[in-house]
Amino acid sequence: MSGALFPLGQVVMTPGAMAALAASDDDPLAFLFRHVSGDWGELDDNDVRENELSVQHGRRVLSVYTLKNGTKIWCITEADRSSTCMLLPSEY
Repeated sequence: MSGALFPLGQVVMTPGAMAALAASDDDPLAFLFRHVSGDWGELDDNDVRENELSVQHGRRVLSVYTLKNGTKIWCITEADRSSTCMLLPSEY
């Protein structure tokens, strides 16, 4: 993926995230693209700085987005870059 700051690894989605994305008619690929491109969504300044360090030093990366219907969804890429999971905060 052009413009990617890190590899996503295997991309997986929880049943709750899948249902929420279907209900909101949002495209999950749009959120994955934002995540891997460094658009962390709705993180505060401290978490943004943490993500920037995490990209540089191979730690876990978290993004938070709000779907069209108001549901929050998280994207988490593991520190070893083996996988990225889309999930609801309640599924963490």
